[in-house]
Amino acid sequence: MEWRSEAVLLSVRRHGESAAIIEVFTAEHGRYAGVVRGGASRKMAPHLQTGAQLDATWRARLSEHLGSFTVEPKKGRAADVMDDRFALAGLNAVCALLSFALPEREAHPALYARSIALLDGLGASHWAEAYVTWEVALLEELGFGLDLSQCAVSGATQDLAFVSPRTGRAVAQHAAGEWKDRLLPLPKFLQGTGPASPQELAAGLRLTGHFLDTRVAPALGEKTIPSARTRLVDLVARGISG
Repeated sequence: MEWRSEAVLLSVRRHGESAAIIEVFTAEHGRYAGVVRGGASRKMAPHLQTGAQLDATWRARLSEHLGSFTVEPKKGRAADVMDDRFALAGLNAVCALLSFALPEREAHPALYARSIALLDGLGASHWAEAYVTWEVALLEELGFGLDLSQCAVSGATQDLAFVSPRTGRAVAQHAAGEWKDRLLPLPKFLQGTGPASPQELAAGLRLTGHFLDTRVAPALGEKTIPSARTRLVDLVARGISG
């Protein structure tokens, strides 16, 4: 069994004295793990950093085996954002969530393209808004999509202000009534109305975080939301994103 593809490196851990086990995400093959011989060596380790773009070839005798990777570095990302703690936290959060949430060996080409675009834009203006919309897309890809198109109560498409924590459907301001305090705020930037304040970004992350925590995590068994995402949320809450 063998395949070759462009891949983004999600995680790496030492394996034995000089090898490493890496996890990558590709458009055609999804999330895949394998052993890199010499991956922990001084020559190779600097290239195996979270978020790196690789030319990866995977081989195994049988498809169900862990297999091995031969990789060639194409583009590093971690070093470029090392001095920007918000961008670095974003990179780590993206890779950690992909590793956490995606099923193994299942293709997600649209999410792959969107994830690469997000990683390539690290540190750019309005990157935080793009990150929150990426989490919305991740929920959609996993089968837990939010319906922000119209009010679940009245059918209105204007004045949408909340999301039901139970159904993931939008609710208009005028239709919230006595349930208002039990609903999740829907930030305007998720409706395409422009840039967001730190408070709106925090609200957006609370919204997506609720469904990651109550829908995605339970579906994965004993998994918990990655600490890398928590660190990013903390930075946004402190207004470090700008």
